[in-house]
Amino acid sequence: ADDMREFSTSGGRVVASTSHTARLKELFSEQNLTASFPADIPKLPESETITMLKPGRENIGEGFVLNQRGNRLMVLGDTEIFGMTKRRRSARRHNSQREAFFEEISTGDYVVHVEHGIARFMGTGRKGSDEKKKEDPDNPEYLILEYSQGDRLYVPLEHLDRVAPYVAPMERSPSLTRLGTQEWSRVKERVERSTREMAADLLALYAERELVEGYAMGPDTRWQHELEESFPYEETEDQISTLSEIKDDMESKHPMDRLVCGDVGYGKTEIALRAAFKAVMEGKQVAVLVPTTVLAQQHFETFSNRTSAFPVNVEVLSRFRSTAEQKRIVGDLKSGEIDICIGTHRLVQRDVNFKELGLIIIDEEQRFGVAHKERLKQMRSEVDVLTLTATPIPRTLHMSLAGVRDMSTIETAPEERLPIKTYVSEFSDDLIREAILREMDRDGQVYFLHNRVYNIEYMSEYIRTLVPEVRVGIAHGQMPEGELEKSMLAFTNGETDVLICTTIIESGLDIPNANTLIVNRSDNFGLAQLYQLRGRIGRSSRRGYSYLLIPRAKSLSEPAERRLKAMLSATELGSGFKIAMKDLEIRGAGNILGAEQSGHIHAVGFDLYTRLLATAVEDLRAQQEAEKAGKTAENTIRNKVHVDLRIPAGVPQNYVSDLTARLDFYQRLVKTDTEEELELMNNELRDRFGPLPWQASNLLYVAKLKLKSQNMGADSIIKTGEKITLQFPYEVSGMRPALTKLLGDRWTIGNKQLRTTVDDLGDEWEIKLLEDVEKLSAFQTAMNERLFDAVAAN
Repeated sequence: ADDMREFSTSGGRVVASTSHTARLKELFSEQNLTASFPADIPKLPESETITMLKPGRENIGEGFVLNQRGNRLMVLGDTEIFGMTKRRRSARRHNSQREAFFEEISTGDYVVHVEHGIARFMGTGRKGSDEKKKEDPDNPEYLILEYSQGDRLYVPLEHLDRVAPYVAPMERSPSLTRLGTQEWSRVKERVERSTREMAADLLALYAERELVEGYAMGPDTRWQHELEESFPYEETEDQISTLSEIKDDMESKHPMDRLVCGDVGYGKTEIALRAAFKAVMEGKQVAVLVPTTVLAQQHFETFSNRTSAFPVNVEVLSRFRSTAEQKRIVGDLKSGEIDICIGTHRLVQRDVNFKELGLIIIDEEQRFGVAHKERLKQMRSEVDVLTLTATPIPRTLHMSLAGVRDMSTIETAPEERLPIKTYVSEFSDDLIREAILREMDRDGQVYFLHNRVYNIEYMSEYIRTLVPEVRVGIAHGQMPEGELEKSMLAFTNGETDVLICTTIIESGLDIPNANTLIVNRSDNFGLAQLYQLRGRIGRSSRRGYSYLLIPRAKSLSEPAERRLKAMLSATELGSGFKIAMKDLEIRGAGNILGAEQSGHIHAVGFDLYTRLLATAVEDLRAQQEAEKAGKTAENTIRNKVHVDLRIPAGVPQNYVSDLTARLDFYQRLVKTDTEEELELMNNELRDRFGPLPWQASNLLYVAKLKLKSQNMGADSIIKTGEKITLQFPYEVSGMRPALTKLLGDRWTIGNKQLRTTVDDLGDEWEIKLLEDVEKLSAFQTAMNERLFDAVAAN
């Protein structure tokens, strides 16, 4: 402000271009500065004036000074005024990614069939011994599954929803199920019982939380809007929706308990910062709990920089602080002097008390011990809690827990982020030197991860000798606090080129200039850890390179080899969510469900486990809602009808030749819930592959019949020869007069069956069958409504 005043009063012109006009007006008013606020500046302003301008799509970034005689001009941007500027990025087209069945699965991998158990996937094929039958396009295609003792099961492709890739902890392989025995039904029954108990516990916990009264925060303040505008990047859609969910929680009268899952580097810190600022604006204190000292320091710097334009007091409590400083901070927390305190487990010790705690933010909760978690439970009973995790929570689990556990996922990669290139190689002097020099050539920095403290000095000497032209630093957890802080700061500030470090860098470090990671003895790391470590690089618009080194002439153990293969395949952005990331997903599930569930997950595979859990939660919730409304739960759940018309139905190989595309189509078909979706698939097939062959038309017809018959109450629609039978789980003979009036004399009404023939239905029997099924569904719906009204009246 003094510079602006001095420059303008000595014959100069000052133009301030800012995204935060409201905040700047306040600052001008505080400093008694007078400024004009035109919509734009068509010509140079008068001398000795200050003009404020809101930038258009492109921000000027950094300002400049022109000292030309008679035309002195000072232009200031957000960088000079607030210390940072918003970088707007052009929207990038995103490829729509579809969940492709068996995308990660190849012949020989394990799969699980809902009714028959664990098998090996042997590919696809047709039944028949001679080549002619196998190549006949009318002969349907099957998935071939191999069970114990070489037994084979042929699964029609339209039953693809009954088969899922088997994902479970990697250390041991599953045993194949024996066909024709009770083995699988016993295992499945045990797991179903466990998921029902778990669903009951989860719903009880959720109901309990709904009863607790918390503090309802007010709507966003003007300062909140200004802080959010000062974010130097464009927010992703996921960030915006997650933030909206968090604010809704904070403004409700129930305490928030939300989990935010986002891949490494997807902007969770910014979300935490905005939530913290909202709490501070309500006069509340915020505790931010992080797993490592280094991360605490980095969060402290981020929070301090972002809130520097506002009267917010941010502190950090960790071993980087002296005993005297820690004592002062603990005192200030108690008196309410500190608004936001970032700390490690030191923050949950008994001597730490807050005057007005309103929000706890926990980064990677699974990394804290049992005692710390217990203390957290005591602290969090009536305050808002926001938990952040980079361990992927699989979509299936997310869906099954929707409405039981408040969860938000951030799956959109920030704009301009590039996938990381990963290489697995034997330890080699040439490779290490080349990787380091390649990063130096683009003025970047390198992490060299050597997870052995006893000889880390030797490794740093080795790097200095191998690449004498680089500056080398060391960082590990056993260093004295001052030394570690100094070493990390030197690397952050670009004073060292290569950081020889242990896994202390694993959590949340954000140094955009470090874009090469070399991991020594990568075979000793778990998959989740490798993935987390690799997330330290490639955090800007530059491509990151990770080199996973293994010892020379050493055969890897099978689990280590599988882990490294999984890392190589996990190259896409956000692949932490996408890959059936083997033990990563299991770890993500374990964090939410608890360790005791991992045995059940191993027994039936992860996919089936989450399906069973989702079913248990849905059934229990439907039952509870039905009890409230005085209905019976059976009538509230839509029925899956088995349809077998014995007509050739499928996507012929000569119509869609690519196996992945065919499997993808079948998978989408079995998940279709509406006729609109069916119509879209029909149009897509015609558009991509030409007019539909009759087999594909039959397949879409059967799918439509299944959809239409869901509310009819029948178990199955079976065609045997010329006869068509609708089988019901209850007696229909009592409704004979009403059904005869509805359907005419084409149908014979038995005890639990409706029967007709192709001849009775006439030439276009398929259309007539569809019409009759629609009539029966409407009849059943009307009957249910009358029944509910009668129950409600009593």
